[in-house]
Amino acid sequence: MKTINALLFINGEPPESFPDPEKFDIIGCTDGAFHYLKNKGFTLEKLDFISGDFDSGSGIDMDGFQQRIIYTPDQDRTDFDKALEILVQKNVQHVTVLGASGGEMDHFLGNLTVAYQFRTKLEIRFYDAFSEYFFIPKKFRISGVRKKMISLYPFPVADGIFTTGLNWPLNDGALDMCSRIGTRNFAVDDDVSVSYQSGDLLLFIGQQYL
Repeated sequence: MKTINALLFINGEPPESFPDPEKFDIIGCTDGAFHYLKNKGFTLEKLDFISGDFDSGSGIDMDGFQQRIIYTPDQDRTDFDKALEILVQKNVQHVTVLGASGGEMDHFLGNLTVAYQFRTKLEIRFYDAFSEYFFIPKKFRISGVRKKMISLYPFPVADGIFTTGLNWPLNDGALDMCSRIGTRNFAVDDDVSVSYQSGDLLLFIGQQYL
């Protein structure tokens, strides 16, 4: 079965540049992200849907896009949450998310929590000006990261952690959001592997080399 890849823009810090739309099967945005896509010259015709409650989109000219609007008025869920549910319904497996960080930090923390809730339904990868970050499976390996900043963040705890390729390795280690976290490490090898027995881990990969 072909993997369906989606690109989703949400209402945080606007991306500095856009990935090639042709690499994605579905492209969507929340109503709050529509304004910066329009202002930054994104080819709006590439959008497959615009979703949200439109409380942050007042005054935005959406003429010509009415057929692509998915109105999601549920105030008990965030626009990001509802957009991910749309992608699940469209049988998407992998989603690249831009605009999740920056601005009001409660939104950023909320976005991480939403991603945690969807982690078994979608492979979600966030990108911003500083890093790429995502929840990783119990066994994970990545290449091409030598001298890049690598952070492991427990959500909220993770146990039985083993790593290779990091400057400060973990050997059956434990991380806890309230006591010990694994931020600001860096890769000394081109390949880094991480495994853990229980809990959940967010992996951050710095965009810049040290």
